[in-house]
Amino acid sequence: MSIDNNWVFKQADNEDTEFLPVARFPTNIHLDLMHHGIIEDPFLGKNEDNVQWVGEKAWIYKTTFSKPIVDSSKAVLAFHGLDTYATVVLNGKQILKTENMFIPERVDVTELLQTGEDNILEITFDSAYLTGKKIVKKYPDHHWGCWNGDASRLAVRKAQYHYGWDWGPTLMTCGPWRPIELEIYTSRLVDLYFTCDIDKSLKSAEVVAKVDVEGEASEVRVEISTEGKSVGSATVKVQDGFATTTFRVQDPDLWYPATYGGQPLYTLTATLTSENQVHDKASKRFGLRRAEVIQQKLDDAPGTTFFFEINNIPVFCGGSNWIPADSFLPRIKPQRYRDWVKLVVDGNQVMVRVWAGGIFEDTAFYEACDEMGVLVWQDFLFGCGNYPAFPEFLDSVEREATANVKLLRHHPSIVIWAGNNEDYQYQEAENLDYDPNDKDPQSWLKSSFPARYIYEKVLVDVTKELVPNTYYHFGSPWGGADTRDPTVGDIHQWNVWHGTQEKYQNFGKLAGRFVSEFGMEAFPNIKTIDGYLPEGSKDVDRYPQSSTVDFHNKADGHERRIALYLVENMRYKFEPFEQYIYCTQLMQAECLASAYRLWKRQWKGPGREYCAGALVWQINDCWPVTSWAIVDYHLRPKLAYFTVKRELAPITIGLKRTMHSIPADRYTRASVKRVHKIEMWASNLTLQRRSVSVQFKAWDVVSGNEIYSKTLHDDFVLEPNRSVEITEFEVPVKRQNTDEEAGIIVAAYLVEGGIQIARYVNWPEPLKYTHLQKPKKLEIKLSHNAGRVEISAEVPVKGVALECEDDAVVFADNCVDIVPGETVVIGVKGLTKGEEDKIGVRYLGL
Repeated sequence: MSIDNNWVFKQADNEDTEFLPVARFPTNIHLDLMHHGIIEDPFLGKNEDNVQWVGEKAWIYKTTFSKPIVDSSKAVLAFHGLDTYATVVLNGKQILKTENMFIPERVDVTELLQTGEDNILEITFDSAYLTGKKIVKKYPDHHWGCWNGDASRLAVRKAQYHYGWDWGPTLMTCGPWRPIELEIYTSRLVDLYFTCDIDKSLKSAEVVAKVDVEGEASEVRVEISTEGKSVGSATVKVQDGFATTTFRVQDPDLWYPATYGGQPLYTLTATLTSENQVHDKASKRFGLRRAEVIQQKLDDAPGTTFFFEINNIPVFCGGSNWIPADSFLPRIKPQRYRDWVKLVVDGNQVMVRVWAGGIFEDTAFYEACDEMGVLVWQDFLFGCGNYPAFPEFLDSVEREATANVKLLRHHPSIVIWAGNNEDYQYQEAENLDYDPNDKDPQSWLKSSFPARYIYEKVLVDVTKELVPNTYYHFGSPWGGADTRDPTVGDIHQWNVWHGTQEKYQNFGKLAGRFVSEFGMEAFPNIKTIDGYLPEGSKDVDRYPQSSTVDFHNKADGHERRIALYLVENMRYKFEPFEQYIYCTQLMQAECLASAYRLWKRQWKGPGREYCAGALVWQINDCWPVTSWAIVDYHLRPKLAYFTVKRELAPITIGLKRTMHSIPADRYTRASVKRVHKIEMWASNLTLQRRSVSVQFKAWDVVSGNEIYSKTLHDDFVLEPNRSVEITEFEVPVKRQNTDEEAGIIVAAYLVEGGIQIARYVNWPEPLKYTHLQKPKKLEIKLSHNAGRVEISAEVPVKGVALECEDDAVVFADNCVDIVPGETVVIGVKGLTKGEEDKIGVRYLGL
């Protein structure tokens, strides 16, 4: 039974406060204080600063419940998540003390429960922040240091982003954040799990089902089914609390990522019995699939590959990084998780990386990934710092890892576990001890980087025992000579925005075998900003450089960096605010699309998988903020979401301009010929060989006149699952060496069976030098059935973005380039016939 009623709370050290009812259950302290008006919403204005006292107080949660009348049974209180330092008292007796937010706890309370009267359950939560400070003081010899948040977070097994990050607020929560249940039983199923071996031919699968049992029940009936049909079943004896049986599945229905096939799920069910009495029943859904990380030599490049192979298919993993979807976790509903994952899938993304500074996500998240075909890269929860390794901490970490791997190991979506986020980078930056030739784990504990013991010993042992068929990666990034080595493992490519602040047009030179982080900031939707301004659209701080708007950007140096990338690339203005927001989003959209386009170009087939994946930082936000997210806190996509979606489509065409200076002789600097060229390639991520027509056009940006049109190939072959170079040629101009190329817009198309299947429009860069014209005939038409928007113009128009005040209106695409003579069609939901006037439009140069 759920212990979810009658909960009240109060501040522990203030006798003047009374117990108040909670807002919900599970819950946390900020949600309850907001519910009663004791604090204002920390997401509004600068209220975050005004609630910091909450995290430095102790809080009591209390409830009463009745014990069901059951004879000769065991009673256990199951705490699925207590945040973080909790002392639990039942009927006046302490039964539990916790120090880890991520460990589910179970306590036998058989002798403590009272029948016929209320049982009183009281939980006191101490300040995680102050407790962490005391631990730091207790271990002065450890090198305490981190990026983001207070260094004391390293001592506390709590979601690290609660301490603040460069995209999120500091909100030190506490409380019963996951359910609490009273279990009464004589025998129970402790765990239901399996190992699976799928033959390389994919024709058969061996599933070894395993059941851990508590109590005296003697038999377990185990069954595998799919779509309600039994695939196999067996009844097995329980011996020493364990039962196992093996199933062989012929011609299994295999689970694939969304872009490669279906997601059939099997159900493994265990029924625990004794003398024809059913004691317990449990089931888990799972998928049958082979999943490997392939690291092998390349044909003609240094280092090794790093790509995921699913059911023998090498997969280019375009996707994104995932952070917790709210600072206050108990209010994230299962449907919200599904909505987020659907955005990922609809955006043609194959993988999400569950980042180390958050949580082991809610079951609903992984189930959505299983059902919709999203691969999951799962980090263990250590990020951006030098974690300690004193004995009690190591014990807690091992329990945490064991418990959560057991909870998650049946999900087919999880294809990799990684030890940490950027902790090895922190070790390098701080010059902490690390000798790759030292293979003695005990010596690591004595070094200035003792957390190596966690990543290379504790987590290795846990994953080897519990998920032997899933690849474990020491950290992210991790690979070659150091974490920046682009030829081995994965890299985080932050030399655009951070680091050397490269131009994003140079992303092609910044590739790695797998790029698991990169990104660019942009402002969120104006409705999101109005939502956090205390006075909404009438607020005096409703402008880009206001203190409140700056407060809702936690990145160091964000003012300079957004300004740098804007001023390098486009003409922009601060007013109206909406147009400035548009410019930041267009800049982000161009930046990220460039990265995906250029890196996917390097996925060139067997032996030439020079870049096998790119995960943008990040898909989502935990509060309303200006950040690297491509969809904001309220699930409103930024323009980059759509440009990334187009670049991750199964078939794409790419163009890149280059300029070559050719001097007349080795001495001159006056007699130099400038040759502007176009490189053209195509990417085919499908598994079929495709034959396409390749077409190319060019326009004068000022007049809108079409100056060039040619079919370059009538029957060009795109080999499956790779990118291929098509051609290289000079930008078509009337006069060479006159910089006429700076006014020429070009576009390339792939046509199959008379249907256009890929399109890309290429503009001279930087865009700020281009003489963009304001269209006089920009037409936005809604189709008769209101399911399509048709866009056309008489001159080239960059980045046409459709808008609507109503969030129920959803566009299937956005931020499209318009060229004369073409109509771009975008799907739309939520409008009815004749509602064109509800559609707003923006473009560069408006």
